Amino acid sequence: MKRSLLALAAGLMLAVSASAQVDSWQIDPNHSAAQFAVRHLGISVVRGAFTKTNGTVQYDPADPAKTAIDVTIDATSVNTRVEVRDKDLRGPSFFDVEKYPTITFKSKQVKSAGNGKLKVAGDLTIHGVTKEVFLDVDGPNGPLKDPHGNQRMGATATTQISRKDFGVSGSPDGVADDVLITIDVELKKPAAPPK
Repeated sequence: MKRSLLALAAGLMLAVSASAQVDSWQIDPNHSAAQFAVRHLGISVVRGAFTKTNGTVQYDPADPAKTAIDVTIDATSVNTRVEVRDKDLRGPSFFDVEKYPTITFKSKQVKSAGNGKLKVAGDLTIHGVTKEVFLDVDGPNGPLKDPHGNQRMGATATTQISRKDFGVSGSPDGVADDVLITIDVELKKPAAPPK
């Protein structure tokens, strides 16, 4: 009898283990943005965003360490609400988008950082230069089901970088070196097709 119960328990554990899986989520570009803040002349903060963000997240809620993040940002979509400044930011003194049209982030390690938070290490590539950065992530929040039956989750990630480390060195007397980056993402997993 004991052997039968042990076999049954082992079978249940294997079934639960098999059902836990890493799910693939798509970044919803209509509800996501990569934003930045940088000091101007040491007296004020200028904020901007990249309005085109895409990518995928592999996520296992039972084991956050299995998370894998792959994000691509369209550098040409930079928007600070001032067209002259945005044109300058797209030019060779800053992002040089003709040579480097995308900014990418690929995670290398994900750890739990307490209740509802993650610490993510990964490679950030800007202006053709790749450096390791660390993201503090609040979330993921959810999942929940939208009116169309899709699963959705959200998260916010922040980090601070030195722009000069990435070769973005324009206007050294007017624009500070340190840049605060905030990435707000909404993730979507399409509803399963009807059988």
